Amino acid sequence: MTAGAFLPILNDDRPDWERDGRDWPHREASRFVEAAGLRWHIQEFGAPEKPGLLLLHGTGAATHSWRGLAPQLAGQFRVVAPDLPGHGFTDPLPPRRLSLPGMADAVTGLAQHLGLNPTVAVGHSAGAAILARMCLDRRIAPGLLVALNGALTPFPGAASFLFPSLARVLFLNPVTPRIFAWSADRPAVRRLIDGTGSRLDAQGLDLYRRLFCRTGHVSGALGMMANWDLPALDRDLSRLDTRTLLIVGGADKAIRPDTAFVLRDRLPNARLELLRGLGHLAHEEAPERVAEIIQAEAAAIA
Repeated sequence: MTAGAFLPILNDDRPDWERDGRDWPHREASRFVEAAGLRWHIQEFGAPEKPGLLLLHGTGAATHSWRGLAPQLAGQFRVVAPDLPGHGFTDPLPPRRLSLPGMADAVTGLAQHLGLNPTVAVGHSAGAAILARMCLDRRIAPGLLVALNGALTPFPGAASFLFPSLARVLFLNPVTPRIFAWSADRPAVRRLIDGTGSRLDAQGLDLYRRLFCRTGHVSGALGMMANWDLPALDRDLSRLDTRTLLIVGGADKAIRPDTAFVLRDRLPNARLELLRGLGHLAHEEAPERVAEIIQAEAAAIA
């Protein structure tokens, strides 16, 4: 069965901009655009004449993930941050496009619509995988690719088979997102975030809870995981000649930090920056520190 054969859960309980986005971080930077067959929620920071910087969040997140980092980068770049398809306030992809290449194709269409040719591309977790796919397929040609705790390689051992399979089972069960959404109270969300090795403030936890309470957002995250093909990306990574910065939270419990050291040695042009004491959401825990690292690396290629 192909990735496109896994059908999404049909429901209308997607996050609503007037309800769930009423006090969204940097709401004044938000707008909605039609591109690649979808209605996207995007946020833009910085002057349009500055070099472009594309931010892609990870599975289960949205533009709120960049609430601290994006403004830090806006002085130097035109920063564009979309909600990925099926996440936050952006439409979901149709079944035939729900895959890593399909997601990369959709983001490419958005970038083209916006006239964005990013000089720097920054992705967190699965967002880094999308950007790596785009670079490999020559859809974008940034001078610098930054992977924040990037999910670029398959999970070790049996998990590489079990994790996507479990996500597919949950994705195909229409009850699963509803149960998850019903149970997404503050303590449950705190446990989930704590399980990544990160510690977020009350606002950060509330924003995740707000999204996790909507079955449409949960369905989007499960669908993304169910149709992810990291082995195919992994086979191509040795061809990734884009200058790559791997920023790794030393306390990341979602993606083992040691996998990034192995990946660094496989990539033709990569450097690694270890952030001790920070978890999978390091860019939300210490946005100023992460911004300084990105800005310094970007200055080196200027």
